[in-house]
Amino acid sequence: MPALDQAPEDRAHHQRLLGLIAEEIHAAGGVLGFDRFMELALYAPGLGYYVAGLPKLGASGDFVTAPEISPLFGRCLATQYQEVRAALGGGDLLEFGAGSGALAVDLLAELAHRDALPERYLILEPSPDLQARQRETIAERLPEQGHRVQWLTTLPDGFQGVVIANEVLDAMPVHRFCIDEDGVPAEIFVVLDEAGDGAAYDGADDAGKEKVEGASEGAGEETDEALVEQVGSPRSKGLQNAVLALQARGLALEPGYSSEVNLRLAPWMRALAGAVERGLVLIIDYGYPRREYYHPQRRAGTLISHHQHQAKAALFARLGLQDISAHVDFSAVADAAIAAGLTLAGYSTQANFLIGCGLDQHMMDALAGAIDPHQQMRISAGARQLVLPAAMGERFQVIGFGRGLERPWRGFGVRDLRARLEVTKHATQSRAGLSE
Repeated sequence: MPALDQAPEDRAHHQRLLGLIAEEIHAAGGVLGFDRFMELALYAPGLGYYVAGLPKLGASGDFVTAPEISPLFGRCLATQYQEVRAALGGGDLLEFGAGSGALAVDLLAELAHRDALPERYLILEPSPDLQARQRETIAERLPEQGHRVQWLTTLPDGFQGVVIANEVLDAMPVHRFCIDEDGVPAEIFVVLDEAGDGAAYDGADDAGKEKVEGASEGAGEETDEALVEQVGSPRSKGLQNAVLALQARGLALEPGYSSEVNLRLAPWMRALAGAVERGLVLIIDYGYPRREYYHPQRRAGTLISHHQHQAKAALFARLGLQDISAHVDFSAVADAAIAAGLTLAGYSTQANFLIGCGLDQHMMDALAGAIDPHQQMRISAGARQLVLPAAMGERFQVIGFGRGLERPWRGFGVRDLRARLEVTKHATQSRAGLSE
């Protein structure tokens, strides 16, 4: 069950989803891969976090994304889209997981101001309640452009334009692994606590469970969870091969080390690459290149839950009521995209990307149009949160992939950090004209 201070309806929701997960555990022979647990916790019909109709974004939700922080984020992306549009002679916009709809509004409003609107703004959104919120946001804030927006359930064919995936990959289910005392990869499963004496992974440094970097302490939360972790031989050959490949690269995965691998990334990228005929794909998320992701000091992985703007390590608490996410391995993203036929266009921090797309000028324009000092303060504060290293500026990264457009782009012109990805030589063939 969730923490004892939860409302009765929240506890009931947790129990319903726990019952569904328990059924899956029994059907799987008593152990469930963490990726399947995470999928159910986030996406189980009617119960998962992203489909249960609960507030997620903003002050009343659990987290805030860049478009909610400042419209300057969307204006900078509009600059990058406009450059691609000029190279293509047109082109649409496709946004994965459009959140509150704020980014769609900001992009379309800015592009309308520049007379550079796309014919279509496509949104691929799996969450019914978020889709409803997006429709409401667009209808209220930009009704004159609503006809351009289309919601999709599958990727379009022959897409030309710019694809934006902002904070999408971090919510993709991952496999978990650890290294046993002999240095051999093992898989971390989710099982039922039949003895009734286990608790959720809550950040305590006992029983081999270590704190998640940056998480709040969870040991003080009273829980009577029915799910626990269990380590065993990998059931997933893909997971075993992925961890062996990490070890073959010389990464120091010592006994007791645990982390995660996203095995769903490659098929997702193949589907995306198959849909893009010409254009630029921009993926924005928090994460690291491979060598930093699997750093020896990050020995408990990156999985974290978010509830009411607090980061916690209690992954089995508040089922369906809290977000669960993992940082993104941007080297793995690059490998998957290149294998799918896309070309690496650039990689940088969010701060560098936004500055390359004219953040300074966009901020000055916004300040000039502010109606009072309080609005000016809000504009400046939003810009700082987007770019300061301690906020989003360096924690968030931007990676771009192209097809049919081999050229440098503004967003990666300040500082292209692709060398940190350590991808193979053929993957970096489009680097001409870009700085290291």
